Amino acid sequence: MELALKRLAEKNLVAAVELAKHYRDLNQPEEAESICRDVLDVAPQNEDALKTLGLALTDQLPTRWMELFEEACATFTKLGAEYDRVYYTGIAWERYAKAQLAAGRDHNAIHAFEKALEQFEAAEKLAPPQEPAPILHYNHCVRALTEHPDLVRASGTPHQPKYEFGD
Repeated sequence: MELALKRLAEKNLVAAVELAKHYRDLNQPEEAESICRDVLDVAPQNEDALKTLGLALTDQLPTRWMELFEEACATFTKLGAEYDRVYYTGIAWERYAKAQLAAGRDHNAIHAFEKALEQFEAAEKLAPPQEPAPILHYNHCVRALTEHPDLVRASGTPHQPKYEFGD
């Protein structure tokens, strides 16, 4: 039996994106990712599918950060509005920082939180007047950097990269 992917019809795209968002809400990012890839196969510039795909990829960073972080950032660069590109890249950096912190990579987490702060600061300048999201995420990153015991401790010590050389 030969297996092949089936192509979605244009009429199914909106419902498919809503289903992908639903799977993200259910903490099933792999399903959301698959659905978004099906939508983007038909409509490569679908903004909702791009945002949802990028977020679904960042949902998986705690276990697959090495392979998914760059793809998530690349997905967000395809968004049409500059605010969205900057804001969602900040989300990717913030979630990457959390994944690094959970993995015990405190210095990497500090660097990632600092990159997120830069993105959220830039997004705040581009945001519509009533949009609080960049400020809220910025404040979360500041709190993490100033209150999380592991990050506070790591910020007081110089970072010495450890290299392991093979034979």
